[in-house]
Amino acid sequence: MTETLDLLVIGGGINGAGIARDAAGRGMRVMLVEKDDLASHTSSASTKLVHGGLRYLEQFEFRLVGESLREREVLLANAPHIIWPLRFILPHEPSMRPKWMLRAGLAIYDRLGGRKRLPGSRKVDLRIAPHRSILRNRLKTGFEYSDCWVEDSRLVVLTAKDAEERGAKIATRTECIALARHEDHWLATLKDESGERVVTAKAVINAAGPWVDRVAKIALGQGTPAHLRLVKGSHIIVPRAYPGEHAYIFQQEDGRIVFAIPYERDFTLIGTTDMLYEGDLDEVIITAEESSYLRRAATKYLKSGVTEEDIVHTYAGVRPLYEDKAKSNSTVTRDYVFEIDAKEGAPILSVYGGKITTYRKLAEHALEKLSKHLAVPGAPWTAKAPLPGGDMEDADFARFLWDAGERYIWLPPELLLRLGRAYGTRIDTLLARASRIEELGEFMGGDLFEAELEYLVEHEFARTAEDVLWRRSKLGMHLQPDAQENVAHWFARRG
Repeated sequence: MTETLDLLVIGGGINGAGIARDAAGRGMRVMLVEKDDLASHTSSASTKLVHGGLRYLEQFEFRLVGESLREREVLLANAPHIIWPLRFILPHEPSMRPKWMLRAGLAIYDRLGGRKRLPGSRKVDLRIAPHRSILRNRLKTGFEYSDCWVEDSRLVVLTAKDAEERGAKIATRTECIALARHEDHWLATLKDESGERVVTAKAVINAAGPWVDRVAKIALGQGTPAHLRLVKGSHIIVPRAYPGEHAYIFQQEDGRIVFAIPYERDFTLIGTTDMLYEGDLDEVIITAEESSYLRRAATKYLKSGVTEEDIVHTYAGVRPLYEDKAKSNSTVTRDYVFEIDAKEGAPILSVYGGKITTYRKLAEHALEKLSKHLAVPGAPWTAKAPLPGGDMEDADFARFLWDAGERYIWLPPELLLRLGRAYGTRIDTLLARASRIEELGEFMGGDLFEAELEYLVEHEFARTAEDVLWRRSKLGMHLQPDAQENVAHWFARRG
């Protein structure tokens, strides 16, 4: 018997997960399908920031920046385990933007989004510690302001998990290979490892990211009226380049900016680039040109410099931006745009652009747009709804961690911090069967035990070692090869 849905969401990145969550919470029958794992592509290849986008003020993107800053506060309150404040240092480069422009931009940035939880901007003297030992001597003055760090892949997974707990069906490794339109429904052919099946949906939301036009062609026989600009962003990771928990923003002569951000305790993340991409979307990697650009960008500011030999890991992703005819890949809008086709039958809504920070508002606006063609029950509800693990009193992670340490006194502090950051209040579910570390099951290496793998399979859609090591966590940066092989063997034994 054909399964009947209200809404089929295609794409398991942040936008698709956000839409599925919002719709499921309103009581709609929802299925999300993703041809790979959740957050396999663009949504796990970000610079991992929840931010307003300071540089977008130069493009007069005031609506986008304002919405992003307001959402920064919302997300910080709803997911304090995977999102936390980060201070950014913006050195003044005399040959580039003048001080008055930086000061004015930050004043607008402080006020535009109704900042509540984060401290405002201020001027800093780069000739004193800690910056004098880190930055080049020519840099005398800078500005400091707040944004937030986010565990991007986990944000997607937890959003999808919340959608599932509210009734949505999450189908990973499931590709939509055909869409047949009828007057009041779609017939969608889905393919997974067990074969093909057909589901019926009153509406389709195409949130396939870089593949959005490909899905539109499956549904409509042609791309959507909107044009897509695929822009690749790449990052390099090096051993910790400087002490401290602050990030830097390095202005470049081409008008771009490059971030240097503390990453996974032992490393520094440097990125990103903006390059037009026309290659294979399943094989997106950094180029030698991009790597060189990022090394030069950091070396221009950091006394220690960055060499090719320093690079321990890289990643790259393609952003599906809405084509607004901007001359530069850096200035093309990061705002989101919807294209809806409902003229000849059941509706399909395609999502272009967007950024992690605004995914929740994007979901609200997508359902609002769809409601003109389909009955969408309920009202927006996600603004005050914590994500799984984020239901902490006053969104106070430090207090939560202290209390968890009292309950799990047998857990090593570093492991407690890592698990607390990853799972928040769901740490109680993960550790429910253990009262001492020996009861966490097989030891995989590092600080990874079988109990965590079991939790990720049962509760977070993990199917492979890569799902665990590079998306549900970044343990791939820390575990030795033999430990990573242990994880792969564990999954192989499960079959």
